[in-house]
Amino acid sequence: MYVVTFYSFKGGVGRTMALVNTAVHLAQHNRRVLLVDFDLEAPGLDVFPLLRPKSHTPGVVEYVQSYIKENRAPDVSEFVAETSELSDVFIMPSGTWKTDYSSSFSQIDWQALYSERDGYLLLEDLKAQWEQTIQPDYVLVDSRTGYTDIGGICTRQLPNAVIAFFFPNEQNLRGLTKVVNDIRSEEHSPRKKTIELHFVMSNVPDLDDEDNVLLTMKERFQHELRFPEEPLIVHRYESLSLLNQKVFVKERPKSRLASEYVNVAKKIVEGNLADREGALRYIKNAKQPRHRLADPERYSPMKLLDSFKEIESLHQSDGEILYQLGTFAARERRLEDAKSLFTRSVDSRYRDPSVHLRRAEVLQDLEDFDGASKDAMVVLNNTDIELHEILGALRLVSKDQTETIATLPALKSLDPDYQIVLAGVLSHSGSMNFSNTILQYIEADDSCESTSRERACSQLVLNYIGTQEFQLATDILTKRYRDINNMNIRDAFNFGMAYWASAGSIDRVPFERVVSLDESPQVDDRNDANYFQCLALSNWVVGNSEQAFEFTKTALESAQNEHRMFSYWRYKTISTVQFKSDVEELLQMIQGDNSIRPRFMQNGQLDLFQ
Repeated sequence: MYVVTFYSFKGGVGRTMALVNTAVHLAQHNRRVLLVDFDLEAPGLDVFPLLRPKSHTPGVVEYVQSYIKENRAPDVSEFVAETSELSDVFIMPSGTWKTDYSSSFSQIDWQALYSERDGYLLLEDLKAQWEQTIQPDYVLVDSRTGYTDIGGICTRQLPNAVIAFFFPNEQNLRGLTKVVNDIRSEEHSPRKKTIELHFVMSNVPDLDDEDNVLLTMKERFQHELRFPEEPLIVHRYESLSLLNQKVFVKERPKSRLASEYVNVAKKIVEGNLADREGALRYIKNAKQPRHRLADPERYSPMKLLDSFKEIESLHQSDGEILYQLGTFAARERRLEDAKSLFTRSVDSRYRDPSVHLRRAEVLQDLEDFDGASKDAMVVLNNTDIELHEILGALRLVSKDQTETIATLPALKSLDPDYQIVLAGVLSHSGSMNFSNTILQYIEADDSCESTSRERACSQLVLNYIGTQEFQLATDILTKRYRDINNMNIRDAFNFGMAYWASAGSIDRVPFERVVSLDESPQVDDRNDANYFQCLALSNWVVGNSEQAFEFTKTALESAQNEHRMFSYWRYKTISTVQFKSDVEELLQMIQGDNSIRPRFMQNGQLDLFQ
């Protein structure tokens, strides 16, 4: 049970309307809600058509009077009624509206109740009865305005949180300052009670603020009341529906006013760690720097630790919450804690494959490589996962799974073009065996479109050349094309390079094919630095030295705007500095230095400039 008091120092800010709309929104989202009308001088919760009790019911005033008369706390169920139109919404009204209500209310001496009749214990017993008898998720208390004994009960004793409504003027600022300070002082009282405070700037006119009048007052409230985050706003709303006490979240849910009331409800839920949604939102916010900066007290390291322990205790068998706690622990490098939380999440039958992926990453860091591989395989046996999750899992799978990778559900569920992209990323990150297996599977699959098979073949050739398996590269291209003059520009170049590395001599024919295809309108790589690198080398082979020299210059110019790029000199993705070094070596070869050869032909792929 989470008790929230709606308070304003002055009336006329729409506090009660906000409370009612908040209650209905919570009920619409499967929360059980009890409304308590503690605005005893100007009550009115039970006059809202949606909140009318099913039966004639006494309320707060009669409850206290019964205690004073009988000297024992009465049964709260006699003072709480179900509402006539809303399930899971209950109301404890201010009292029975008879001719003697005002007299009955005025006869209660609240100071004497506390000093002479154990009034504090009475209200604590009332809270306990709410929880045991009504079992609400939320209790929303409508408080009296100003400084009063009842106001102190509502803002300090009863609530877990207070929503402070204010119109941004001097009077409200002066009045709220004392109330807010009193609420905060509870943390240092013998009870050491922390009460969440949320601020709502209400009844705000929807006008241009050209002179920054509203902005200046808002900033004064933030500074003097010491709340760093932006207040919620409920604008003044011109509608005759307000006269009929329409509940906007139910009857006009798409209106701006309804959305502003929903924001109030969300803020309440966010502060309630016992609420599943609130716990998840707190963890999510804790991961985001902007929230931690906006509210450093709520997300301080010590507060985070205490809040996470509370969340874990309150939601011991909720797999998603345990998973989210585990991701935070992993990010903080508390690996054993993360491992335990992920394992408990799995044991609670949380079905999201992400929990296995995150646990696999933690196990990898803990050097449990077999465990990491098993979890990664669980991920890859799912179809409903993102491309980046597939990639993450593949990086954790042991190499003895190479032969089965391409047939796993996660891979088979991808479009072939996405599989090729994935294979390219794997090859660049060093997982060449997995990359080759995926590409081989696509290249051999007759059901794939020819363009996809051609792309897979080209990428496979790049992989083979990069790992110095030159004969495999030429074999696959020969099998696919049978004639060099049928090859596209990329495959012709790669065939020529693989043959040169394998045979030790240059075959001019594939490079002539490259030069002739350069004029084709179907070539779409003309802005890439590695394309100009390819043309420079091809033109050198066929004897166009001057043209080759020009292409080296163009390659260097094109590389200026890149951070990393593929280089045919090494058949690797490298940095801009390394690429420029490769082009300089190519230029020396073009200019007649016979001792220079492309680096991918060197044994061990020595990277002298890394």
